[in-house]
Amino acid sequence: MPVTGIFLAIAMVCFCMGVFVPQLALKIGLATAGGIFCAMAGWRLKSWVKPNIGLGKKQSGYQSLVESDVDCTFVTDPQGMVIAHSNVASDQYGSQTGQSARGVFGRILADPDKVLDTLLEKVASGEAGKENVITQRGQFRLSVSPLPDAKLLWRIIDSGAAGFPLANGFTSGHLPTIIVDADNRIVQINDACQALLRARPEKLSEIVDSLPLRSGQQHRIKTANGKITAVIAELALDNGGTAVYLIPDTAAQTPRFFNAGWDAIEDLPVPLMKITPDGEVLASNREARLLLKIDDRDGQRIGEMLDGLGRPISDWLREAAEGRGGNISQFLRGRSGNQDTFVQVTLNISGEGADKHLIAVLNDVTELKTLEAQFVQSQKMQAIGQLAGGVAHDFNNLLTAISGHCDLLLLRHDEGDQNYGDLIQIHQNANRAASLVGQLLAFSRKQNLQPEIIDLRDTLSDLTHLLNRLVGEKVTLSLNHDPALSQIKADKRQLEQVLMNLVVNARDAMPSGGEIQVVTSNLLMKTQMVKDRAVVPPGEYVMVKVIDEGFGIAPEKLPKIFEPFYTTKRTGEGTGLGLSTAYGIVKQTGGYIFAESEVGKGTQFSLLFPSYDLPVAEPLDMRAPGPEPMSSEADGVVLLVEDEAPVRAFASRALRLRGYTVLEADCAEAALELLSNNDLTVDIFVTDVIMPGLDGPTWVRKALTDRPDTKVVFVSGYAEDAFGDDQSRIPNSVFLPKPFSLNALTQTVQAQLQEHA
Repeated sequence: MPVTGIFLAIAMVCFCMGVFVPQLALKIGLATAGGIFCAMAGWRLKSWVKPNIGLGKKQSGYQSLVESDVDCTFVTDPQGMVIAHSNVASDQYGSQTGQSARGVFGRILADPDKVLDTLLEKVASGEAGKENVITQRGQFRLSVSPLPDAKLLWRIIDSGAAGFPLANGFTSGHLPTIIVDADNRIVQINDACQALLRARPEKLSEIVDSLPLRSGQQHRIKTANGKITAVIAELALDNGGTAVYLIPDTAAQTPRFFNAGWDAIEDLPVPLMKITPDGEVLASNREARLLLKIDDRDGQRIGEMLDGLGRPISDWLREAAEGRGGNISQFLRGRSGNQDTFVQVTLNISGEGADKHLIAVLNDVTELKTLEAQFVQSQKMQAIGQLAGGVAHDFNNLLTAISGHCDLLLLRHDEGDQNYGDLIQIHQNANRAASLVGQLLAFSRKQNLQPEIIDLRDTLSDLTHLLNRLVGEKVTLSLNHDPALSQIKADKRQLEQVLMNLVVNARDAMPSGGEIQVVTSNLLMKTQMVKDRAVVPPGEYVMVKVIDEGFGIAPEKLPKIFEPFYTTKRTGEGTGLGLSTAYGIVKQTGGYIFAESEVGKGTQFSLLFPSYDLPVAEPLDMRAPGPEPMSSEADGVVLLVEDEAPVRAFASRALRLRGYTVLEADCAEAALELLSNNDLTVDIFVTDVIMPGLDGPTWVRKALTDRPDTKVVFVSGYAEDAFGDDQSRIPNSVFLPKPFSLNALTQTVQAQLQEHA
């Protein structure tokens, strides 16, 4: 068009000059020249208009050709500008006519230039270009085909809809990538890896020297040009396979097999960081930033993000850069707002000279460390529980002997005796010690429970008077019940102890006074709840909340409050067994207990018990009927088997005082030897459960084969379920827990014999 204008301008000048010159010959010459330039301008104008009218027709034709395409389709001119697109493309990306194809594809590709250049190279060589790519928006197949007049047809197909078998996390970008199954068979291989290997291997062992692979470490890779060194990064896939990425190792003296920079691994689904030996973070990919919750600002240091070595991380990095221990993975914990994040970090040396740096491969092990912490906690609590149960057993034996011999002394002293008061003190303190041992057994969940169907509204109403006395005058106690509260199955006496412990703790947290709320309600859980390392299954529950307005519990102390002997109170003000006892009782009942607290605002304890809404008849008294008052001495032969000599001495004297004939044995084997005499008559066995050699249930079963009608009384410092279902398989047997009094022992034996009679 500019040349055509020049021609027209010259023609106009010639015509004008021809008007004013007087010579005829000159007029004719100028008119002829003007006509020539007009003809030339007309020819130029015709040559421009005709192809552009055709181009408009062609563009209109391409638009009508692709606009109804079911896929996302674009047509570009030789300069890469979009001249037509399908309706699907318009719906997804808007109208793109007149825009650059690289700008369009930049919306779905992190690095569109490399992908498009690869495709255009294939088109230039006479092939149709195809690439499988994965982005944050999903998996796609991008293809390009040549059209007349050097135009290109681009098509984006959703791989999921088209059914292409792409594994999750697999990409055919410029990082060589392999998908392997659980048996290390190669399932897929991308174009970059295909070009590197120039073969299609079937197994991973055909290209990797040393198996198994170690993520973050160097491996020798067999390629078409010989062996090279690459750093391996692995990603577990949802289908059970593994994506294996081959990351360039610039420190290895081997040829580079691709020229992609750090930007090439921005979308790699493996957290990676580039770190200087002194700890400065030079670069990180998207996954690393998401894992550590950081941005890409300059000047960040790895020591500000991670901690947990017990020494400066910079020392570890420096040692790794020097080749000392770089390939040893370390488990680190996030700092500041990331304290719940745990990562496994493997370092590898990269670069040379002044560019020497470290590549860190990070693995999120938060869930693994959480499970490990739960396991360690459960192991610790189990060990403490076993210790508590064992200590309680030994203490119960001692307390049985102490309180038993005290009972024997009280039989010979009346209230007027000068020693009577001392004996009563011994007896009362032995009972207090027994209560303390009961708390240990409650924590170890080995105490004796007598569950019954109870309504918490009635239980709390009965406790109201006692609880009001416990909280004092400065503290107000308020109860708020659900009018349709469901029933639960629990030991009423133990549940009362739990509620009293929680109310007393709430009172102590408010020395200046305040309000304690006890709230009950029904709770329907449709999905399981995970809280404080406990998993509460779906179901119907009864919830009890004890809420105070006290000074609260510090966050670092909150996870430890249910541990035995741990207390937030000052020295001498608490035993550290109150909450651990409550925890044991609630768990043994089948419930859950949680604590929430905020310093300065108060604490809330929440108890969850499975609701028990089945029709309930009046409870039956399953205990043996009490003995009639003894007007004369009792009669019968008792075989007493007890390995603890003090307990055996007390029990033997107590039974003889009541008139029984007592045969003693210090072990099960001695008892069976006594019973081998068929002429010996024994009416009842009184035996400890846990003894060296044969335990109580074992020897009793053997003895009952020849004496099937003999009654049995089991005694133990452990809970009744310490010997499982053995008692239920032994007929005519009852259980008497230690420590027992003189009256409890003799009345239990008498009840058994009376029932037999």
